[in-house]
Amino acid sequence: MTLLTKDEYAAIAANLELPQAAFIDGAFRPAISGNTFETVNPATGEILGQIASCGAEDVDFAVAKAREAFEDGRWSRQHPAARKEVLIRLCKLMSRNARELAVMESLDSGKTIYDCETVDVPESIHCLKWHAEAIDKIYDQVAPASDDHIAMVLREPVGVVGLVLPWNFPLLMLAWKIGPALAAGCSLVVKPAAETTLTALRVAELAMEAGLPRGVLNVVPGHGAEVGEPIGRHMDIDMVSFTGSTLTGKRFLSYAAESNAKEVVLEMGGKNPAVVLEDAENLDRVAAHVVNGAFWNMGENCSAASRLIVHKDVKQALLQRIEAHMRQWNVGDPLDPDTRVGALVSRAHFDKVCGYLEQAGTILIGGAAKDGFVAPTVVEVADSNDILAREEIFGPVLSVLTVSGFDEAIALANDSEYGLCASLFTANVKRAIRGARSLRAGTVTVNSFGEGDITTPFGGYGQSGFGGRDNGLHAHDQYTRLKTLWIDLADDADEAVD
Repeated sequence: MTLLTKDEYAAIAANLELPQAAFIDGAFRPAISGNTFETVNPATGEILGQIASCGAEDVDFAVAKAREAFEDGRWSRQHPAARKEVLIRLCKLMSRNARELAVMESLDSGKTIYDCETVDVPESIHCLKWHAEAIDKIYDQVAPASDDHIAMVLREPVGVVGLVLPWNFPLLMLAWKIGPALAAGCSLVVKPAAETTLTALRVAELAMEAGLPRGVLNVVPGHGAEVGEPIGRHMDIDMVSFTGSTLTGKRFLSYAAESNAKEVVLEMGGKNPAVVLEDAENLDRVAAHVVNGAFWNMGENCSAASRLIVHKDVKQALLQRIEAHMRQWNVGDPLDPDTRVGALVSRAHFDKVCGYLEQAGTILIGGAAKDGFVAPTVVEVADSNDILAREEIFGPVLSVLTVSGFDEAIALANDSEYGLCASLFTANVKRAIRGARSLRAGTVTVNSFGEGDITTPFGGYGQSGFGGRDNGLHAHDQYTRLKTLWIDLADDADEAVD
């Protein structure tokens, strides 16, 4: 996609019609209470609009409509090929409105238009298209049985699903969840983060235009206590898929235990290590990966490479190259296509990240923070007990720890309550394989930073989450239940003789 100029993006932003109401049963509706809350552009402080502030009564209404849609089969019992066609039409509509979605996402979240145009929007469309194409290619199974029986293993949609989204990748995380959930035939109640509601509402509108039946995709904006908790506790929601902080994710386990024991899938925090050994090749390339891993999306990324664990023999040379690459990561107006680092999502989050910087011992590079923007920062820490080495900052802050050997590096990388992602840089194949196997993380990359792609499952160990995986065919598992169908073929006459 060819990028526009800053002025052209500003012109699009000035003329956007921003959705502000909840989307339930195929239509935009105000909150039953009539309450609203402000959504703010974090880069400027400008109020973008007044969003419907929903509550438990709106959740009840959305769940009732989702249940009605699921039970009458308007989507759940459609032929897989028919569901695929609807989702393909949605992808086409999103492609036609891609620039509008990109600008809307940037305004709402502080993300750079460069990332929204080149990553978030195209990857969201690709995700939905990939799951749509998989709908009529996932087969049920026949289990081995005697000659007198047929044992079939069937997949059935789990039912009414609550999807609770984070604010760091609003559109992409929506796609990660609704793609496989709609492919499976579920009906959905989506809670976008209060900070970033706009693109979820717009996609719901486009989905109706694409032919998705009313009641199948409902978006209920609001705050956690008023919407998230009622979703977690609802007696008629069959499962919840949550992406967000570890603290909030744990609450959904309590909500499930105290209500209907609904299934819960959690994708939570990370404090991901990038391990650079002394034999790593091409330190300039390593530095580029580390910088991208640490500062992409302002470090507001659960898979961010926020801990650099580097061998003492290459530490200084690597830091020099990291500093050189950081010069390309300029901070500025998110609607300027030349900007690589935008604003943090809210003033509250900006204050939180600044609080960590105030506790930093030695700032090696960067450290500037002003008016919602934080410059990419590299901090040296003494050991893994340092708060900047243990807690998820969720900002553009890279903590550096020094090691003397392979075993120490792997042990230090695993010294964390999280286990989402890890990276290992080495030229030794045996070390690469041994290290990758030893690192306790759901995704391990060798000589690169990354999360895999749409074909590979994404999720973590420990307090990074459990219960299922996003992406890949494995993502469909969390939105389906397995049913065994046991068919007796024995001849009744033979049984009577016996």
